[in-house]
Amino acid sequence: MPFAYFDRLSARDKAIYQRSDRVREIQLAHPELLRPFVEALVTALSRQERKGVEAAAGYLCRGITEMLGVPPATVQVLAVRPSSGGGELHGLYTPAARRPAVIQLWMRTARHRRVVAFRTFLRTLLHEVGHHLDYHHFKLADSFHTEGFFRRESSLFHQLVPGADRGAIRPA
Repeated sequence: MPFAYFDRLSARDKAIYQRSDRVREIQLAHPELLRPFVEALVTALSRQERKGVEAAAGYLCRGITEMLGVPPATVQVLAVRPSSGGGELHGLYTPAARRPAVIQLWMRTARHRRVVAFRTFLRTLLHEVGHHLDYHHFKLADSFHTEGFFRRESSLFHQLVPGADRGAIRPA
């Protein structure tokens, strides 16, 4: 079932949306090889080490893109989330034609300046990686928030954090 904004899309964008929505998962060949980076992310977040968080997130993104045979994206982890009347920005994907795309993530909440929870941070990273994969892996002309998009994000999360629903991998 399309989201409410679907009706406002052009015929071209509706076709892209529907193509995106049909893809429900991304299967990684060897997700177990990426789990040490997930653990490094847990540790760096718990220690509030921005550089460590950025390194772990960058390696994780690089591993996903290499497994899928797509160009890498640069990951930047910034301190405090920007906010506006509409809420806080969690992550931002910026495609680029002649250089690597950039994924920006924020490590601290805007209001209380607390370190973002591990699961929230990882899901935000995977969300932004999902936009990158839409363009480079699925060859979509645009990247829409479809039910399929969110299922793909979730499929990556569950491959990287098996047993997450049962409380596996928690920040220290």
